[in-house]
Amino acid sequence: MDTRQALLVDAFTDEPMAGNPAGVVPDADGLDDEQFGKIASELGASETAFVLPDDEADRRLRYFTPEREVDLCGHATVAAHALLYEHDRLDAGTHTLATAAGTFEIEIDDDGTVWMEQATATVRPADVADEDVADALGIDVATLRDVGADFPLSVASSGLPFLVAPVNYFEHLRDAQPDMAAIESLCESVGAEGLYAFTFDTLDGDATIHARAFVPLAGVPEDPVTGTAAGAACAYLRRHNALDGEREEIVVEQGHFLDRPGRVRVVTDGHDVRVGGRAVTTLDGELTVPDSEDDDIIEV
Repeated sequence: MDTRQALLVDAFTDEPMAGNPAGVVPDADGLDDEQFGKIASELGASETAFVLPDDEADRRLRYFTPEREVDLCGHATVAAHALLYEHDRLDAGTHTLATAAGTFEIEIDDDGTVWMEQATATVRPADVADEDVADALGIDVATLRDVGADFPLSVASSGLPFLVAPVNYFEHLRDAQPDMAAIESLCESVGAEGLYAFTFDTLDGDATIHARAFVPLAGVPEDPVTGTAAGAACAYLRRHNALDGEREEIVVEQGHFLDRPGRVRVVTDGHDVRVGGRAVTTLDGELTVPDSEDDDIIEV
């Protein structure tokens, strides 16, 4: 059996036990997919990032939920690079990152803010009825139709596709009663990873939108703060001319209804997307990883 350092790092926040927790294994070389899955399940975060060497990029990340591997994860990317920077394993500046969704640039500011380049954004109309989305979210269909003329239901992606659903007022988003089975079926029907509902009503005056992300297909009923979805949704808003200033920074707030408030900073022209945020390490320990044929992970 092998022992590896494993950490929980809260991303898109500068406060511990806020934002979105990600597992990070900073030295994952030599582990196999079965072990990745067991470690992700043991850590219990929505995603765990495994840091690996790469022949062309500065490093490679692979991302596992407790149920399966995903191609890209914004908050785990921010968490992993913030951790490596905190531990002096990389310097401020620009780095390259290989993922299953492509190779991206990562920029780290001197204050530890991590900026992640995402894939070129795509936005397409969603072939789905307002009533079906409203039923899945557990809200009145009028809350969608009130803004639907200007901001239609769409599937937006900057690495992972999300069904984007604008909601008219904060209280309607707050009071949503999501049906996870219906959301899962809806996302499968439109080729989306999750459902991302947002409103222009925000808690903080400097925030642009308040959002909630539901990703049952990945085993995550509600994700606290979602970098890939925030990037995709902000590209969608740029495409619909909803924001002032071509390259002005957008602030997305999320996670408050899970008591995990966080903020995602996004810069996009509707095509190129960069997502940024801070991160805080909350747990640092070691896992004893069994050989692949063993059944359990024993935490030391």
